[in-house]
Amino acid sequence: MHLPDIEQTCTELGQRLAAYLQQNNIEQPLLVGIRTGGVWIAERLQQQLQTEDGVSTLDISFYRDDFTRHGLHPQVKGSELPDSIEDRHIILIDDVVMSGRTIRAAMNELFDYGRPASISLVCLLDIGRRELPIQPDLCGVTLALEEGQLVKLSGPTPLQLSLA
Repeated sequence: MHLPDIEQTCTELGQRLAAYLQQNNIEQPLLVGIRTGGVWIAERLQQQLQTEDGVSTLDISFYRDDFTRHGLHPQVKGSELPDSIEDRHIILIDDVVMSGRTIRAAMNELFDYGRPASISLVCLLDIGRRELPIQPDLCGVTLALEEGQLVKLSGPTPLQLSLA
């Protein structure tokens, strides 16, 4: 399987996000990356968009629905968000959307910080094995992986994709 060029995909995704923000009259969105790959992608997009607030981060470890099965990941770092996200337009960014469970956990955490005006989902890759009805608003590339295959993003510099 041929994996996409990450730098080119990030550049194109940034251009599409700029157009999306303009079409939807969203000014000064809050870019929120899901740790860790989503933060790396959010930082790339922020460099292109030059948003005022920089990049906020979410660590969803305590919000995962498999927390009781797998325990706490040893590298929990906590989230870094403004004190309130009340009435803000949130651009939630992740590297890969698959089942939808990570995004559900991220939204649960976001609502603990306030009631945003909107949440838009942007992801680098969609591998489409949904367990929940959650779809990205913008996606860099959709991949059809074989059963048992996973894609891994490593970074932050350089960003690289690999199959496992």
